[in-house]
Amino acid sequence: MASAPQNPCAAAAGDSLRVADLPGRGRGLVAARNVREGEVLLSESPILLYPTALASLPSYCSACFRSLSPAAAIPCPSCRAAAFCSPACAAASHPRLICAALSNGAGAGLAAAAPTEAVQEPLLFLLSAYSLPEPSLHALLSLCSAPPPPPGVQDPATLHAAVAAVAPPQLLPPCFSPDLTAALLARDRANSFAIMEPLRPGVSLEHLKARAYAVYPRASLLNHDCLPNACHFDYPDRPGPGNTDIVVRALHDIPQGREVCISYFAANWRYADRQRRLLEDYGFRCECDRCQVESQWKDDDDNGGGDEDGDDTMEEEEAEEDGEDGGDDGMEQEEDGDANGDDDFPHAYFFVRYLCDSEGCWGMLAPLPPLPNGELSHVFECNLCGKLRKEEDTMPDEGTSGMVH
Repeated sequence: MASAPQNPCAAAAGDSLRVADLPGRGRGLVAARNVREGEVLLSESPILLYPTALASLPSYCSACFRSLSPAAAIPCPSCRAAAFCSPACAAASHPRLICAALSNGAGAGLAAAAPTEAVQEPLLFLLSAYSLPEPSLHALLSLCSAPPPPPGVQDPATLHAAVAAVAPPQLLPPCFSPDLTAALLARDRANSFAIMEPLRPGVSLEHLKARAYAVYPRASLLNHDCLPNACHFDYPDRPGPGNTDIVVRALHDIPQGREVCISYFAANWRYADRQRRLLEDYGFRCECDRCQVESQWKDDDDNGGGDEDGDDTMEEEEAEEDGEDGGDDGMEQEEDGDANGDDDFPHAYFFVRYLCDSEGCWGMLAPLPPLPNGELSHVFECNLCGKLRKEEDTMPDEGTSGMVH
């Protein structure tokens, strides 16, 4: 494993990205200048941050979501159910409606209204969203909406009634209404990023969980690509301020004017699983270069190692709307010079170079930022397990393909 030569969250130049209206895709972010591999394209604080479940409250600071040591935990003076990692976080507190709901019978009403984690997550989101100051609430509502969920999933009327049942009426904003609740839930489904626990030895991918969810207004404009040219990182336990900021880095050089895209899930998912998730959660079918190639495979050939049920860890990458044109000028020479000559899967180089091969991981490998003198770092970091490796260790051996198909 290599040692990080510099801060992987080094500040990005403010002119790296610009918002653009993309035909057939809605708004997106494009490179405002030529971008080098490893550059930090975006580092952004969330406008909304909320816990995943009631059971997670003892494990994380309710303000910054760092891992919480029981010996150092500072209980919330109001609800006593939440806790903080420092006096500064205790002063910042947590969403007032969550605090009020937890104060009522030690949270018994909240637990009764949301007996399972599947219900707790959207309810905790709504309590956090209705706690926002008006400008932040308007910013949240300005983001795109997800299509309606299947019947019986996140029913807005039921969740609205649950908010009314657990939140003191005097603390609810004047705008509180069933229609607004439905609108907020649609923004949550389309724009929330999961702040994940790091993948540690002995923890299988299917047991990896999110510690919190966050909404980042600008990062929410990142569209999906099945061969992304950027990926995002979480550093929730790093010291200092900004530990819940999202950090987006370029996988490779991106020319000016090219759209910057991430993957909304693990890049090793199969074609059918990718299309199903994108259609159900975001309302579009992907027609990128990779999907056009894989759509021609026989069903029994489409076994790239991905399994939708085992990769919820990448739901962090939920962002904005339509998916992609998939073109990637920064990869053209690399793909044309594919080490394997694999005509059936011309993008195999991408998986060898940018997909982490640590057992059970399948995170994305992005170069660390260029050195202060402008030289490339030649060190790659996995956005899931955190492993660092030198560039020569990511290059394919002759005869390897990087993905089974």
